[in-house]
Amino acid sequence: MVLVTEGSVQDRDGGRRVLARAKTVMPSMVVLWADGGYAGKLVAWIDTHCRIALDIVRKPKGQRVFAVLPHRWVIERTLPWLVRCRRLDHDYERLPAHAEAFIKWAMIGLMTRRLAPTPGRRPWQSTRAS
Repeated sequence: MVLVTEGSVQDRDGGRRVLARAKTVMPSMVVLWADGGYAGKLVAWIDTHCRIALDIVRKPKGQRVFAVLPHRWVIERTLPWLVRCRRLDHDYERLPAHAEAFIKWAMIGLMTRRLAPTPGRRPWQSTRAS
């Protein structure tokens, strides 16, 4: 599910919009992971309106340096993958629906390359003969 909003919309408010749409498209969704910015009134709203269990992924107490947090890293790594697509590098679109379409198009390309990669050496494979 993709929802492009104005820059002035808070993440919590955009979360309500995208979850309302996502629940109608994918009614089997039962668990949602989010960071601390989504805590507060949104938790109660999701529980009553969407009937989804919201799990806030928080940093461990006393953590001062960067550490990969489970579930949150999925989003943190996906955003740079999307920005590598030239069309998504800058905001060229006039309408939010066009931006949503290009994000979906970029994700389809990413996923098809992962499901059916081109033949040859993979970036993680050594060039030396074993």
